[in-house]
Amino acid sequence: MKKLTLLSLLIIFISSCAETKIEETQAELFARVDTEIQQNSKAYSTLKEASETIGHRLTGSENGSKAEEYTYNKFKEYGYDDVAYQTFEVEAWARGTVALEIDNEAIKVVTLGHSPIIADVTGDIIDMGNGLEADYAANPEAVMDKISLVYINILEGSPEGVTNLHRSEKTSLAMKYGAIGIIIINQVPNGVLLTGTASVTGALIPIPAVCIGMEDGMALKEKLKRQKVLAHVEMTNKSDVIKARNVVATLLGSELPKEEIVIGGHLDSWDLATGAIDNGIGSFAVLDIARAFKANNLQPKRTIKFIMFMGEEQGLLGSKYLVNQAIANNTVENIKYMMNLDMAGNPIGMNAGGQLETENFFTELGAAIQQQDTIYQNTFSNRSGLHSDHQPFMLEGVPILSVHSNLDRSIYGCYHSDCDDFPLVNKDHITNTARFGTMMLYGLADAETLPAMKMDSETTKQFMIDNNLKEKLIIGGDWKWGA
Repeated sequence: MKKLTLLSLLIIFISSCAETKIEETQAELFARVDTEIQQNSKAYSTLKEASETIGHRLTGSENGSKAEEYTYNKFKEYGYDDVAYQTFEVEAWARGTVALEIDNEAIKVVTLGHSPIIADVTGDIIDMGNGLEADYAANPEAVMDKISLVYINILEGSPEGVTNLHRSEKTSLAMKYGAIGIIIINQVPNGVLLTGTASVTGALIPIPAVCIGMEDGMALKEKLKRQKVLAHVEMTNKSDVIKARNVVATLLGSELPKEEIVIGGHLDSWDLATGAIDNGIGSFAVLDIARAFKANNLQPKRTIKFIMFMGEEQGLLGSKYLVNQAIANNTVENIKYMMNLDMAGNPIGMNAGGQLETENFFTELGAAIQQQDTIYQNTFSNRSGLHSDHQPFMLEGVPILSVHSNLDRSIYGCYHSDCDDFPLVNKDHITNTARFGTMMLYGLADAETLPAMKMDSETTKQFMIDNNLKEKLIIGGDWKWGA
């Protein structure tokens, strides 16, 4: 009987030891995840499939709807039970016809988004240089009832320290000073034309806005030094109020389910090409990061929401709607961080916009990533810009996270143009985004203590000022702190 008791105790002891869970170290977890993603990443193949079977992903179009459904089904396929459409109404703009004549000579041109439904404008062209406030203030009546000509970037020979504005902000200034149209010169050689919204709000603008190639634009600037030049712009476009959908997949946190980390990328694109770079490489990396969490059984402390935003190109419409809904539902305080992947790839570091004390956390996390692959250089910054889906979150004081990309510079020449197609995508680069992005996201979502908390109104205001964003936010109607 005594021998039986000892034997029973020994069996119980061995069983309990066998059942004891051996905790995986962060290095072991990252190594396991890294191996799985390198072997099984679907970012490249799904973007290729979507590019070939759907095409462009313009918000409000049939293609846009197909892209929403495609990613919804992929989230389901990857094992997410909680996947939802977040439907919002949007005034969807689509291009029609456009023609530009300069001194009766036809010029190759493309319409900028949210230009009028119908426009037929004739007027003198006035060279307004960079199209900044200072250019107009120097001669406030210069473009009244005329057509403003501006460069999309900052011209060589401009004063040092000049800060550029977005094309929509330059269009807003042209309207402010009475222009009846605006011609924007692209900065990319060989006649590449750029599209994109010319509206700071996502609503239709009252004047036609077009883009011409760099060579035509620079020749026009030289001609204007010698003589007056007359332009005729004629266009038709379409605009209808339709419904678009953000796609949201939720992974519930194991310990702090009410605390949410949002990771998103805009799924929509412009219609001149398939938008493989802007923003296929970002949104389909987010999709693969979601896949990797399920495939590797990652269950961080905090809830993660993987979001495919629509309407970014037409004025951050999907992300603004999501944040406004969170404010209305009193759940915005649950959003602790927002990680945004927009034209992002092959990361070598992180940008954590918000409070300065975040650096140690992210450089330590980066060091752990670097242990897996020294391609990752563990660079760090604390800054922010506008005109992507992080903006509505940032304006509510939510700390933001993005990556330092190390993509081939040549791809940026196809930004918003007819050459932004799948052959530009580098398989290793988008896979690296999934690899390192998964580690970044897990490290943040599973942290014992988050590196930064939501900023209060005054801290957020100062962050905007420190990043030279006040003027741009005022032009866009998003500055909410008074004078």
